[in-house]
Amino acid sequence: MTLSTWITFSRLLGVPFLLYFLSDPTPRLRWISVVIFLVAAGTDWLDGYLARKLDQVTELGKFLDPLVDKLLVLAPLMSLVELGQLPAWGVFLILFRELAIAGWRINPALTGNAAIAGANLWGKLKTVSQILAIALLIAPLPGEWSAIALVAFWVSVALTWISGVIYLWPQPSDS
Repeated sequence: MTLSTWITFSRLLGVPFLLYFLSDPTPRLRWISVVIFLVAAGTDWLDGYLARKLDQVTELGKFLDPLVDKLLVLAPLMSLVELGQLPAWGVFLILFRELAIAGWRINPALTGNAAIAGANLWGKLKTVSQILAIALLIAPLPGEWSAIALVAFWVSVALTWISGVIYLWPQPSDS
């Protein structure tokens, strides 16, 4: 367990708090949830930076990082469905893609490669768009922001699927 892997694992600590605070949110609890979510999401950048800087990129880290990211994203999205802010089918589109790609990434029979592949640029754009959309949806912003938050959510759904298709698209071989 490297420092960056511990930071990745610590990101999980925010998930139960998000679920609890968003179960019956007041405006104050929503702001607290936004802070918890953004701090936890920020550790995603930090653990990756440290892993590369300290030359501690591990197979465990490449497996654990996207798994924790999925939990951090899906927990508040499910809460937002429960609160009636998002349609369940929109969140299901994200869930389906995330589970499909996660299975694809770790199954050598599907990829033809024993190593776990890291995220590409599209995967990173997907993650940033999801973080932005979730923060906007959680925040108790004035009513005129609700349309912007929903557009951000649907953009994140689109980027989630685009990144999934690009991930699965056959890449030219280096030989």
